[in-house]
Amino acid sequence: MKLTLSWLKDHLDTDASLAEIVAKLTAIGLEVESVDDKAALKPFVIARVLTAEKHPDADKLRVLSVDTGIGSPVQVVCGAPNARAGLIGAFAAPGAYIPGIDVTLSVGKIRGVESRGMMCSERELQLSDEHSGIIDLPEDAPVGTPFAAYAGLDDPVIDINLTPNRPDCTSIHGIARDLAAAGLGKLKTPPVAEIAGEGECPVGVTIEDSDLCPGFALRLVRGVKNGPSPQWLQKRLIAIGLRPINALVDITNYVTFDRGRPLHVFDLKKVKGDLAVRRGRLGETVLALDGREYALSPENCVIADDNGVESIAGVMGGEHSGCDEQTTDVLIESALWNPLNIARTGRTLGIITDARYRFERGVDPEFMVPGLDLATQFVVDLCGGTPSRKIVAGYAGHTAKVVRFPFSEVRRLTGDDVPAEECRSILERLGFGPKGAGETIDVSVPSWRPDVDGKADLVEEVMRIRGEDTILPQPLPGLGAVNGRILTTLQIRTRATKRALAARGMMEAVTWSFIPAAHAEAFGGGQAELKLANPIAAEMSDMRPSLLPGLLAAAQRNADKGHGDVALFEVSGTYEGDAPEQQRRAAAGVRRGTAVLDGAGRHWAGGATTVSVFDAKADALAVLESAGAPVDRLQIEAGGPVWLHPGRSGTIRLGPNVLGSFGEFHPKTLEALDVSGPLAGFEVFIDAIPESKRKPTRTKPKLTLSPFQAVTRDFAFVVDRSVAAGAVMKAVAGADKALIAEVGVFDLYEGPGVGEGKKSLALEVTVQPTDKTLNDEDFAALSTKIVAAVEKATGGVLRA
Repeated sequence: MKLTLSWLKDHLDTDASLAEIVAKLTAIGLEVESVDDKAALKPFVIARVLTAEKHPDADKLRVLSVDTGIGSPVQVVCGAPNARAGLIGAFAAPGAYIPGIDVTLSVGKIRGVESRGMMCSERELQLSDEHSGIIDLPEDAPVGTPFAAYAGLDDPVIDINLTPNRPDCTSIHGIARDLAAAGLGKLKTPPVAEIAGEGECPVGVTIEDSDLCPGFALRLVRGVKNGPSPQWLQKRLIAIGLRPINALVDITNYVTFDRGRPLHVFDLKKVKGDLAVRRGRLGETVLALDGREYALSPENCVIADDNGVESIAGVMGGEHSGCDEQTTDVLIESALWNPLNIARTGRTLGIITDARYRFERGVDPEFMVPGLDLATQFVVDLCGGTPSRKIVAGYAGHTAKVVRFPFSEVRRLTGDDVPAEECRSILERLGFGPKGAGETIDVSVPSWRPDVDGKADLVEEVMRIRGEDTILPQPLPGLGAVNGRILTTLQIRTRATKRALAARGMMEAVTWSFIPAAHAEAFGGGQAELKLANPIAAEMSDMRPSLLPGLLAAAQRNADKGHGDVALFEVSGTYEGDAPEQQRRAAAGVRRGTAVLDGAGRHWAGGATTVSVFDAKADALAVLESAGAPVDRLQIEAGGPVWLHPGRSGTIRLGPNVLGSFGEFHPKTLEALDVSGPLAGFEVFIDAIPESKRKPTRTKPKLTLSPFQAVTRDFAFVVDRSVAAGAVMKAVAGADKALIAEVGVFDLYEGPGVGEGKKSLALEVTVQPTDKTLNDEDFAALSTKIVAAVEKATGGVLRA
């Protein structure tokens, strides 16, 4: 939002300096991004051409003697056709920067004649595109004075970065109101006089959808003379970055910035029949004022007549009914539009305008009719003409919001004690209506503040005007005790899981929650309740039932770009249905190629190992251990979900609860996802892990370290091929829990010597004595227990 200092002072009676105004604006929440003090025009002075002689060596150049008002005349070589004796213009001395041609002047020679400056054109000062001659000022222009001050071009421009919740400050009047409330002057904007008009407006208005257009005001002004707007108006528009077009259009732009009231003007001769505010229709197009044609839809609100669409409501007018120098009868429109529809239309069509900027934030509904009267008065004053009576359609009036406001809320939210009378005074200066007495009052919200909804908003208003710098810093109170944990169990598990997988050499990936329907069906999804009603793309139609499809696709993309040995993981949400309890928290990972834990890629020794079910199993168990699952009590069953290889996969359980699965992927799964290569993966539901019971205790836990050395013993058992190794390990570990510390498999043999349908499992058992050194009798007794336990649990016998 840009404004000039003089324009601001049209609304604010203040003696404050520019620096004070800028500081106060930022202090009350209207952050000033920049201030252009027009320093670029300061070097230019008004000068008179005393003589203009023909250049001795060039027919189109003249040698001027220029009086700058300071010292002796200066010699300047000039090629402008209007350079003559007696002309008064803008002079630039050596060292001055010329913005229009991006040149810093210096003393030089032109065709052998020294030139010590330059007489400038309007384009060279970036005042306009005019460059057919140098600036020609009136005879009474004071020689020697700064040109910028004489031309009114020294007015500083303030650029404010508005937040979206302040539609009231999209006008200079609104900014002045805030400054006056902050004590930096007095608001002096005069009230808008109502214009009765003569005769009826010949064009009627029909509103087909009141949700899109809550109000529409229209008036005809006959007999206008449309031409260039006056210099004061052009200068103000140019200063804030707008291009003057003609008086009628410039008036609408001026009122838009001055009062935050966007308007539109139609040439009556180009309008056929009455105006209708309706939704666009499929197949309709409109040629807009920017020269582009836009295709419309029922999502767009338009203003149409018998010719078709004349304007994209609240966004941009149509070129067909626009006003030009031939316009004699003009329709002035002031309306209210649905902010959400305006924002959606602007984004869909890719149109950014000052009108859209204001309507999508919300304009003052109570200024719709006064805004029409204000624009009418400008048109009559600048273009002449006779206004008709106005038409107001659809507007039912504004009902002010009332907020119950306890003064104690200020201290509760800010820690600052603000007297009740000061709070009331600030709210009144901002246009709010505090009513009642006591510690709690009712506050009516003005029509120009749609952003204020509750008591916290009123506290914000009080403190930004009072000054947030008045809030004294306070130390945080001491709690006098050790803080309880801050993170939830699921947050703790998520962090621990990510660290564990990263420590295992895997890279974290973040994949889409939406996947193709075919991928969802391959992983048990595809239900109707998991399909998106309005997907952003055809390949993002379903909510993911698993993290694995996204990770597999990511691994394949890496492989396609030459990075085939990758290990990726993700910890995020999966969806089994649309109910909250059907949303799971899972940790999943895939390894591809030779991305095993100990390293990936080719090796000089040859025999690079590819990923297998055991890599996925180790990853899954590492996740469960880091998340706090009782790993020693987990059961692992052969086989897994249908997307895993039936003979190279497993399911992890804790009692009846399934915690996850792991394995190599089924060839049909890889084919459905168009993925190739050695691939193994896992998926663990970290939200299914039971939380450990917290038992209160007054004693510190004891960690007992045995002073005796651990001893290992090897056992080989012959069991049926169908017996799982885990069952044998569990039986061995349970033979003597006090002595047996760890059990592991180090060899598997199937073949001659063990019998048909049998296999040999070799186990390493770690024995850890705690109270004495074991002798041969102790080991013999332990061995007997181990053999007996295995025989009882699995039918296995000690291999001879």
